[in-house]
Amino acid sequence: MRAEPGGEPSATELLTAARAGDGDAFGRLVRPLRDELRAHCYRMLGSVHDAEDAVQEALDRAWRSLERFEDHGSIRPWLYKIATNRSLTLIERRGRRELPTDLSSEGAPLAERAWLEPYPDQLMGWTARLSPEDRVVARESVELAFVAALQHLSPRQRAVLLLRDVLGYAAGEVAELMDTTVAAVNSALQRARTVVADLRPENSQLRTLDALGDAAQREVAKRYLAAWEVGDVDVIVAMLTEDARYSMPPLTAWYAGRDAVREFLVEAVLQHRWRFLPVRANGQLAFGTYRWDGERLAYVPAGLDLLTLRGDRVAEVVSFLDAHFPDFGLPAQLAEEP
Repeated sequence: MRAEPGGEPSATELLTAARAGDGDAFGRLVRPLRDELRAHCYRMLGSVHDAEDAVQEALDRAWRSLERFEDHGSIRPWLYKIATNRSLTLIERRGRRELPTDLSSEGAPLAERAWLEPYPDQLMGWTARLSPEDRVVARESVELAFVAALQHLSPRQRAVLLLRDVLGYAAGEVAELMDTTVAAVNSALQRARTVVADLRPENSQLRTLDALGDAAQREVAKRYLAAWEVGDVDVIVAMLTEDARYSMPPLTAWYAGRDAVREFLVEAVLQHRWRFLPVRANGQLAFGTYRWDGERLAYVPAGLDLLTLRGDRVAEVVSFLDAHFPDFGLPAQLAEEP
């Protein structure tokens, strides 16, 4: 299929070509939506890797079912319907994801738990196409506290909340996407909003960061990084709120309150040499942490530390010990400085 001279094919032209069997046209049609579909599936599933699976399966199914698509002006709602359904299926197979601070007393044995995963900010580039207001909503919707709260909802409540409050679909549109009634959508939304409001901190992390400003954020990051690298536990503890929490999935142990966190830090900080690289995850301040390995003569990945701020203090640290550093643009190791 060829575009008009000097221009790109329209979505209608790409859809027509795709329906005629042009796989390249289908790829070009859905490419602008792939990243936002991944973000939606991440919110549903709490895992970047599960989200990738869900999106790929959804796009494969959409390609195979394209002749059944009823064109109402945009393929986007139809793709969201398929991606949501694939996510619901994966939740049934794999269960919900959790953080150590949020473990339920029932369900799978600890060895079989699925852990919430961090989301690289570099995958949020698609939000540049949104209005400033919609961009804030989209980024807030991947905050770790919000995604963790979503895991406490039933799968269908989760889907309704995201389709209504994050993606902005009307109740009638959500009912159509989920093959249910408007009354059922409104009931699920009300219950979901109540649960999330009880679990999620009152002020969003992103609004906290916006209020701090870029310079203040850089200063917090600089002080925190420097304190770890020089082994100054007192400075780290001074940066914490009184009720700060520290967890390290997949380890189930976690610490609450300055005294408990200090006791842990005395051992963790002082027994090793550290290097920290600032990065962004879930719209929040984060660091790739590296610990000196004497055998390899290099600093090796120890975890991705994601910080939740309250004002200019650290209210929570979640150190994802199994984080895949290349997903965040982080090097596999750091050499010893000369």
